[in-house]
Amino acid sequence: MASRTLEALWRATDHGRLPVVCDASSCTHGLEQLAQALPEQDRARYEALRFTDSVTFTREHVLPALPALPEARRVRSLALHPTCSTVHLGITGDLRALAEAVAAEVTVPDAWGCCAFAGDRGLLHPEVTAAATSAQAAEVNRASYDAYASCNLTCEIGMSRATGKPYRHILEILADAVG
Repeated sequence: MASRTLEALWRATDHGRLPVVCDASSCTHGLEQLAQALPEQDRARYEALRFTDSVTFTREHVLPALPALPEARRVRSLALHPTCSTVHLGITGDLRALAEAVAAEVTVPDAWGCCAFAGDRGLLHPEVTAAATSAQAAEVNRASYDAYASCNLTCEIGMSRATGKPYRHILEILADAVG
């Protein structure tokens, strides 16, 4: 599968000329590690590919081009769930910058941690996600927020289940704010 992925990305990026922008941080993280699964002769070509998470791409290229959002377009408060992948990628600051662009107040719960959804694992074993998110969910539910955000669909599903609140991708919230 790693070799097939390389071939598809090599063609799609015009042999590495174009970056690969991923909309789910776990996918970005996975693609950055895929070279390890390739035969030695394919690694140099794979390492010529450039991967960028959509959160970082938006913070670097889109956010600077946008005018400051008027207060009427921003939400008052936002609960933010970073993901394990944003931590591994070192892009939690980019995620927070996007959240701060759309919300007057951004809260990352002190009890933040892995939601344990692990790809599709949370669909098969929701009890693992429930146990992993119980402290964070209790903290989030002690207050009320105008928006709930993360940057990976499965984490959003896990946190929505845990809190009963509608977690959405931060880029969806930004798109709503921009109009």
